[in-house]
Amino acid sequence: MKQLSLMIIFLFALAILTHAQNERKFVRQGNKYYGAALKDTTKIDSTLFNKAEIEYRKALDKKPTDPKWNFNLSNSLYKQMKFEESAEKFKEISELATDKVEKSYALHNMGNSLLMNNKLDESIEAYKQALRNNPKDLETKYNLLYAMNLKKKQEEEQKKQDKNKDQDKDKDKDKDQNKDQDKKDQDQQKQDQQQQQQPQNKISKQNAEQMLQALETQEKKTQEKVKKVQALRAKSKQVEKDW
Repeated sequence: MKQLSLMIIFLFALAILTHAQNERKFVRQGNKYYGAALKDTTKIDSTLFNKAEIEYRKALDKKPTDPKWNFNLSNSLYKQMKFEESAEKFKEISELATDKVEKSYALHNMGNSLLMNNKLDESIEAYKQALRNNPKDLETKYNLLYAMNLKKKQEEEQKKQDKNKDQDKDKDKDKDQNKDQDKKDQDQQKQDQQQQQQPQNKISKQNAEQMLQALETQEKKTQEKVKKVQALRAKSKQVEKDW
């Protein structure tokens, strides 16, 4: 029975060794594709990086938590410009990593993925976390400054665009006000023209009163003249009688 038990253990150990060799075979093949893709610096060979990704995933199906293989998978995703996926993978690696330097590398690459996806605030935070774990990393410092400067430029450009929009709104408002004023001027001009075209047969109350006073005065004078004439005629008649 002891010999049988030893044989079973040996076979189990052999199976594990064979299984591990298959996993490493996938990793080696993935590394081969990845290295070949890096050789041509004139272009990004997405096909080879995709093949590397497939091989790394085969290995991780057998050993999902291996940090190096996950790192290789994340890099292959990044090279294919799958920045959303690579950022998530690097985040997972950083959370699982116990070594500060390894954690900083994962956070650095996570920052790169976020930066390439134009998520500047998140990338800046990733670089800062990387530097907290590895303060002397010059590449991370450079990338952090680059991301911060890029954010500053975008904010300045946004302010400039907002200012131009406000100026355009003010111009439109001035145009509307000018249109309203022009309309008012045109209406006033029409009213003046209509008044000029109307017959001028209306007089003001003051003028009417003055004319009435003048007529009354003229009438009084006329009556006084009439009375004087009548008086003279009466005198002339009396004289004639006396004669």
